[in-house]
Amino acid sequence: MALAISELGILLFVSALVAIIARRLRMPYSVGLVLAGMGLYFSHVRLELHLTKDLIFVVLLPPLVFEAALCISWREFKKDLPVVTLLATVGVLLAGSVTAAGMHYALNWGWGSAIVFGVLIAATDPVSVIAALNEAGVQGRLRLLIEAESLLNDGTAAVAFVAVLSVLAGERHDMLSITGTLLLTIGGGVFVGAIVGWGFMLLAGRTPDRLVEITLTTLAAYGSFFVAEHYRLSGVLAALTAGLVVGNYGRHSATSDADRRDLESFWEFVAFIASSLIFILMGAQEAQQHISELWGSALIAIGLVTCGRAISIYPLCGIFARTRFRMETRDQHVLFWGGLRGALALALALTLPQDLPERDAIIRITFAVVAFSVFAQGLTITPLLRRLGQLKPDA
Repeated sequence: MALAISELGILLFVSALVAIIARRLRMPYSVGLVLAGMGLYFSHVRLELHLTKDLIFVVLLPPLVFEAALCISWREFKKDLPVVTLLATVGVLLAGSVTAAGMHYALNWGWGSAIVFGVLIAATDPVSVIAALNEAGVQGRLRLLIEAESLLNDGTAAVAFVAVLSVLAGERHDMLSITGTLLLTIGGGVFVGAIVGWGFMLLAGRTPDRLVEITLTTLAAYGSFFVAEHYRLSGVLAALTAGLVVGNYGRHSATSDADRRDLESFWEFVAFIASSLIFILMGAQEAQQHISELWGSALIAIGLVTCGRAISIYPLCGIFARTRFRMETRDQHVLFWGGLRGALALALALTLPQDLPERDAIIRITFAVVAFSVFAQGLTITPLLRRLGQLKPDA
């Protein structure tokens, strides 16, 4: 226990130093953290902490999703709900299908392994996307669309991932049952998040103590996630809904402006710690992967994932071209290039069964795609935003 706490302290100290250096160098903070994690590994600093599905899903993801949703206005969010919903469902399935077909025909992977990879890499990662948006300073409708899509589409990917693995394991499923499971998982997660969020906000409204209120919001974030996961529903969507309820209902409750600022500052701090740990541990594990042995396959996968993202964005956004949901072409470019992959894909890849064909290749290529996403997309998203006129010249 003492070793884990001391190691956590070292990682947070490194994160603080990286934040200072990254700001002076005008480098994305997430990129600096990944490089720091790689540096620790090559310096022979062996960390006891590792990125696992439990660490990401149970400890780090709920507060990150909750904090992001806390600042989203429901009034603005529901205006673009049809667009976000289509991108987060049909878009994920389209992207995954393109990648899976490409891996099957280009690399001769079996359909099972190709579909598993296509599904786990299809969703954009909330952690990576939110970090990129914060670093770039994106605001307004574009930020809401990118952020909301990344928060919603992992629910689709996670359910599809579990469904594919169960089919490969020999369980009987048809399209109707898979669709029903998807709808139940999404709808149930939203319902649980709404109930838990409202419940804790009703309690928070009965106390003037801001520390008690912060404690109750913490319980809402983790409680909604764990209750949903216990019943095999979407924990991420539950935490997202709870954050929307707390963030929007809290604006009209008895909470004072000062208490509101304290609450937002607390969650901003928690999100900083969670995202810092994810990126620095991601860098340490990236350094351990022998990606060079599969560089050809990795390049093909990166190209397929990029094409899949394009096919999931431009045609679907085109559906709304003559409606009030229309998106400017430049916004579509940002939505396409801002679809970063990250810890979510790694967590899913690391849970693959040992007997799955191409398992080792899937894990290493997933790390390669994530590395491309962090470095290539992470380093160029701000210049792209500036070139498209989405940022001030001095931003």
